[in-house]
Amino acid sequence: MNFVSTRFAAPAVSLSAAVAAGLAPDGGLYVPAKRPLPQRWAGRGSLVGDAEAVLAPFFAGDALAPYLGELCAEAFNFPAPLRALSTPGDHVLELFHGPTAAFKDFGARFLAASLARLQRDRARSLTIVVATSGDTGAAVAAAFHRQPGIRVVVLYPDGRVSPRQAHQLGCFGDNIHALRVAGSFDDCQAMVKQALSDRELQAQVPLSSANSISLGRWLPQMSYYAHAALAHHAASGELLNLVVPTGNLGNAMAAVLARAMGLPLGRIALATNANDVLPRFFHGQAYEPTQSVATLANAMDVGAPSNFERLRWLYANDEAALRLGFRAEAVDDAAIRELIARRYAAAGEVFCPHTATAVALLERLRGEGVTGHWAVAATAHPAKFESVVEPLIGRPIEVPPALAALLQRPANAEPCPPDYAALREFLQT
Repeated sequence: MNFVSTRFAAPAVSLSAAVAAGLAPDGGLYVPAKRPLPQRWAGRGSLVGDAEAVLAPFFAGDALAPYLGELCAEAFNFPAPLRALSTPGDHVLELFHGPTAAFKDFGARFLAASLARLQRDRARSLTIVVATSGDTGAAVAAAFHRQPGIRVVVLYPDGRVSPRQAHQLGCFGDNIHALRVAGSFDDCQAMVKQALSDRELQAQVPLSSANSISLGRWLPQMSYYAHAALAHHAASGELLNLVVPTGNLGNAMAAVLARAMGLPLGRIALATNANDVLPRFFHGQAYEPTQSVATLANAMDVGAPSNFERLRWLYANDEAALRLGFRAEAVDDAAIRELIARRYAAAGEVFCPHTATAVALLERLRGEGVTGHWAVAATAHPAKFESVVEPLIGRPIEVPPALAALLQRPANAEPCPPDYAALREFLQT
């Protein structure tokens, strides 16, 4: 299968070429040359097996195809359990059991495994440059740490990630470099996109991306939705509806693509924080990116979600059909705090601020009489946000062993202005 840019001003390329490049030369995001057609699926009984099945059509004929089983087994060696919540019919899909306690471990590890094979026998090293609003950078750093022939440069908005997130970003060292940018995530993302589109720089320093703009990050995120939906349908005969907390739209777009391929997924609702670009669009207003604002759910502090281009592509730029396909709602900080405290007091359920936005939206849907089986995508372990969660529930949160090990390492990040020239200079060193 070949891949094209969402802006259709760049030549079609193979999967391997798209994964290696990150961003298309015209600044667009890579998508399949043909929109997927729905088909019937049978679960294979394991996350790795279901991942291999759902990814196989995209890898067909590519140099990476013979390695697909290895890639899935290497990347997805931790669970993504679907657990029942206290409300009948409601579930949580726990995506935080990886090495950095966030859902982004899935895509980052798959991308790292893919690039490790593509980089074999190449004389020139590759630099992965990535913007993060909190969790992406740590997942990418962990996945690529000490990988030969690859350097990683992570940009994050200084003061706008949680203390534990910041520590993770700076604790790896070796081939991982963290830059704390005096600006917003949108500033970081704009700098990364400019670097990836800088042909003169690329000639000197080969670059790729590990943000959700990367095809190698985006496609494998379908795996856990496919596995959860197939297992749930086999057990209950019901479609699994989803509420996905979203910032840059990559995780949600993975669910949307999985549904378009015919997997047993029903409705998909999008929960944002106070950065409400998507809710405003789905309520009928024009799509107008804005400067992001800082919230408790900081990993979703995005005012210009890149993957909106992929969403438009899937719906052939038919905005009327696109608006009919989704429900999107914003959840502010006050509602996040209230939900975390109330659900713990009522049922002992503990959510990170991002997951809390999705639970809040699911409560709204239930209050409106929406029926069916629903799952909330739990995107991060609440221990990553102890300064927010612990005062609300009145007790310490046990830290997962992998996260505890990272927090014991020394951490360091270099300051960087929100200026592309500064990033360019750093990349050239």
